[in-house]
Amino acid sequence: MRQSVCILLALLAFSALASGPQLSPNAPKDKPVIYTRDDIGSLSAAMAPHIAKAKSTYPAAKARFLAGLPLGQIFFVTTRLHGNTGAVEQVFIQVSSIRDGQITGRIASQIRTVPGYETGGLYTFRESDLLDWLITHEDGSEEGNYVGKFLDDYHGGGV
Repeated sequence: MRQSVCILLALLAFSALASGPQLSPNAPKDKPVIYTRDDIGSLSAAMAPHIAKAKSTYPAAKARFLAGLPLGQIFFVTTRLHGNTGAVEQVFIQVSSIRDGQITGRIASQIRTVPGYETGGLYTFRESDLLDWLITHEDGSEEGNYVGKFLDDYHGGGV
């Protein structure tokens, strides 16, 4: 049996968090794709320069968040959840705080493959585990999302 890993292509698998702001109806739609363990090596290599770009631009996005984003803008980061079975899922976290090298927020993605997590659940992780960042605007436009934009056009496997 081949172990699956879920990587979300448009990386906008947001659900409407009951306690949080709503995204614009113009925001890009979710296009989830399941990758097998065999596909992950080539996918990871292809994603690497986009993750590097996201990490290099993250400090400025973080500073804007900490200073207070304008009304209608929402700050998300992308990381991976890891399950006990070896399953991995890339998800968006709607950031509520960043302190002492830790990002805390609510899981904003529909959980598909990693049990033990739920959409809207509180999650804290190390900033070093950040893969991407995204600031959404109420008109549906976005900033960042370097990995997500790459994955929108990536066709190197998946089911």
